Amino acid sequence: MNQDTIKLVEHYYAAFNSGDMDTFLSLLTDDVIHDINQGRREIGKEAFTQFMACMNYNYKEELVDMVIMSTPDGSRAAAEFVVLGEYIQTDEGLPAANGQKYRLPAGAFFEISNNKVARITNYYNLQDWIAQVGG
Repeated sequence: MNQDTIKLVEHYYAAFNSGDMDTFLSLLTDDVIHDINQGRREIGKEAFTQFMACMNYNYKEELVDMVIMSTPDGSRAAAEFVVLGEYIQTDEGLPAANGQKYRLPAGAFFEISNNKVARITNYYNLQDWIAQVGG
């Protein structure tokens, strides 16, 4: 495992958990690729910033039980964790929000370039989340 890559992913998630979006976004390449769970691919830091603004408006989340792995050369990493969340505003096309709490296993895959996140692919079971929030 590559300790620099592990530290980068740890820093990425620590910034997420603390709500420090400036630091969180600074860890991305300008042309970051974001593969949205069971959805589309977006490219660029601006698209990712808009995605996170929507997420932070609709959800309050903390990631716990984090396990991070990397390739020996540090070019790729993976993380497994549990999302502890609260659904605070209705997200378009999803069930109505009224503060429902959820606990959701999730994972992410990373490509790393020049000690920044160049790609992030997130995965969680959307049907499990919908069942938990009462959809």
